[in-house]
Amino acid sequence: MTLGVLLLVAGLLVLSWAADRFVDHAVNVATATRISPVVVGAVIVGFGTSAPELLVSGLAARQGDIDVGIGNIVGSNMANITLVLGAAALITPVAVGARTLRREAPIALIAVLGFAVLLTNHLSRADGFLLLGGLVVFLFVSIRGGRAGEPDVPAKVHEPSHPMSFEVKWMVGGLVGTVAGAQMMVTGAIRVADGLGVSGGFVGLTIVAIGTSLPELVTAISASRKGQTQLVVGNLLGSNIFNSLGVGGVVAILGAGTKADEALIGLPVVAMCVAMVGAWAMMLGGRELKRREGLILLVGYLALLPFLPR
Repeated sequence: MTLGVLLLVAGLLVLSWAADRFVDHAVNVATATRISPVVVGAVIVGFGTSAPELLVSGLAARQGDIDVGIGNIVGSNMANITLVLGAAALITPVAVGARTLRREAPIALIAVLGFAVLLTNHLSRADGFLLLGGLVVFLFVSIRGGRAGEPDVPAKVHEPSHPMSFEVKWMVGGLVGTVAGAQMMVTGAIRVADGLGVSGGFVGLTIVAIGTSLPELVTAISASRKGQTQLVVGNLLGSNIFNSLGVGGVVAILGAGTKADEALIGLPVVAMCVAMVGAWAMMLGGRELKRREGLILLVGYLALLPFLPR
């Protein structure tokens, strides 16, 4: 049990630090090689911010612990749209851009609801390829839209100040660290679940999900404190799109043939869908999420925790 907690905490720290290094230096490499900023934002940063969820869930599914993998996706989607967005809106009203309302919001809603529908029938390998195909379509639409003159890109693009070899080494090192941290988190989560006598799905829904959403939480709070909230909603919705389509697809393929806990597919999935629809309705009701909406999202998340299946 003690070893499990140590592995979980160490994995979380390594994962958070390494994933951030990977994203920053991948963006620098892409910028130095003159890759389109749209591609940087839609592909590199989008993949990088979902790398913790992808690796943790993928490794868990590969090892036969599909409940941890699915719990991580469902829990991360809920945490992003309630805990993270709510905390950011409590600090200062969060602006919702026109492109976000027109593109990311409906796509995120479809992605989350589609993943939920497939999950209720137990994910198959065919479902995995369908979800990954949806991710490809989303990336194509994002890149094409960006080239058409819509520069809303969730990336901090700047000219790198270090040699290319330096950026590549740190990019690779960040990716290796992310993989190592994810492996430690999965191992630790399984040990903690066994020690506490709770399901892997519960640990995935809570501890692992919050851990893999920590980079988004820190970024959103920091942006809100600085008054730079324009991209907060877009980034969080993009993360949910990658989680549902990309991570969900990988888990479905690697964990094909393994049925998830029925309790995990019940209330948690319904709560994920309700949170997504509720947040979408709030966005349609105005061009910003105020502190009242932030409080509703945050309280809703905290109120749900005691009822999650153990």
